[in-house]
Amino acid sequence: MAVTAEQVKKLRDMTGAGMGDCKKALEEAAGSEQEAVEILRKKGAASAAKRADRVAKEGVIATAVSSDGKKAAITELNCETDFVARNDSFVSFAQDIANAALAASPKSQDEFNNAKLPNGATIADEVGAQTGRVGEKLDARRFNILEAGGAVVSYIHPGAKLGVLVGIEGVSGDKANGVGRDIAMQIAAMNPMSLNRESMDKTVIEKELDIYRTQLRNEGKKEEMIDRIAAGKLEKFYQDSALLEQSFIKDASKSVKDILKEAGDGVTVSGFIRLQLGEGATA
Repeated sequence: MAVTAEQVKKLRDMTGAGMGDCKKALEEAAGSEQEAVEILRKKGAASAAKRADRVAKEGVIATAVSSDGKKAAITELNCETDFVARNDSFVSFAQDIANAALAASPKSQDEFNNAKLPNGATIADEVGAQTGRVGEKLDARRFNILEAGGAVVSYIHPGAKLGVLVGIEGVSGDKANGVGRDIAMQIAAMNPMSLNRESMDKTVIEKELDIYRTQLRNEGKKEEMIDRIAAGKLEKFYQDSALLEQSFIKDASKSVKDILKEAGDGVTVSGFIRLQLGEGATA
């Protein structure tokens, strides 16, 4: 009998097994959910369901860059323990996921989950299968794609818990890689909120100003002085939070903007992505 997508999804929700395994089990069981569950259990594919409520908070960040250096993907693969995260096969799987994301250029989480790996399985299916094999809950949690007209440079901090992509314009080749790596390390260390003050979220700016004004009133400052002092504090906020205005980590006497000027006329950063393991996770 023909197996419907709804049946496959229901069985996957019940067992935690991969979509492909669920489809095969339902076909073998002639559509019987109960028999399909037993088939999956015998194969060990249903073991992932027992781990569905565990927290996958360890893992690695991986990146992949296109052959022309103009596009890159960055992904996060989670597991439960650092022991598994340091395993060569897990690290290799994380790299396969980054490569698949680069090739597919997904626009949504669903497209990312359905990107094909070298073995022909989707990311979602292989995560389910690997969960059964490894004995821990795995989660291909998120991805980002970055493109640039010049070059995209990737940086993975030692330990693979933090990764950065940065788009460099106005320069190419080894020089782009050199300045790009310096800027990527800056982003990794200083975690800027935006590229420059102009691209800063206006609600963030207003919130900061509101905090400064409240602090100044609590300190008893005169009302006519508050806005001027708050504006000064905001300048310091920009210097800490906007990438181009930050002090360069290798030479605090210079800003990141200064470093780009030294790299050549027209050299600039078009964008960046910073992923830190577990950042933003709710469980």
